[in-house]
Amino acid sequence: MNLVIDIGNTAAKIAVFDETKLVETIYGDNHSLAELPDIAKKYPLQKGILASVITLTDEVQAQLGALGIKILHVGADTPIPIINLYKTPQTLGMDRLAAVIAANELCPGKDLLVIDAGTCITYDFIDATGKYRGGNISPGINMRLKALHGFTDKLPLVSPHGEIPLWGDTTETAIRAGVVHGVEVEIEGYIRQTEENHPSLCVFLTGGDGGVALNGINEKKNIFADRNLVLKGLNRILNYNDTLS
Repeated sequence: MNLVIDIGNTAAKIAVFDETKLVETIYGDNHSLAELPDIAKKYPLQKGILASVITLTDEVQAQLGALGIKILHVGADTPIPIINLYKTPQTLGMDRLAAVIAANELCPGKDLLVIDAGTCITYDFIDATGKYRGGNISPGINMRLKALHGFTDKLPLVSPHGEIPLWGDTTETAIRAGVVHGVEVEIEGYIRQTEENHPSLCVFLTGGDGGVALNGINEKKNIFADRNLVLKGLNRILNYNDTLS
């Protein structure tokens, strides 16, 4: 079985795959991976893959070393099953790359826009020939809410969960509606602009804030929501590299 670890800015996502089938997903602390010993006892792990956007702590390194299996640390030089046209691949987040790889695997031969609504909102495009063309990075919902509070003297820190009217009638609802509707309009704009050049575009939405961000988007559009897209992409990279060895 495959162990897949995606360490983000706020949490770690750990998954177990039986070849291509997702068996279990666990969310944990990105600085400890304390769940790994129990996972190793529960499943006969054979190989693993790790992608991280943060520097690994000594505790995480120790947890990985204790597993006794080969762990592929994904980087710019890791072989992948698509063509990467990003001009600075060493600066590209492997979570972004994994997401487009998964989308390409799920919908081969299609122009794809992958939107990951997490700490940041990333927009990544891979064309129908399997060429990753690049993408954009924008502040996520919670980052926008914290910025409004942190860069002003009197605006409060507001939760993204709660009443979201078209027009806020309190400062709290004005901030929440402004941020959430702003993200929705931003996402719709990227989809609309990309569709102008790629009419048969398929869109994948993933990430922890995906449900919030999708609320106001036209459901008739060709949009697929998949919270595990990055994990599936990392597993695809792991299996691909296994065929090369």
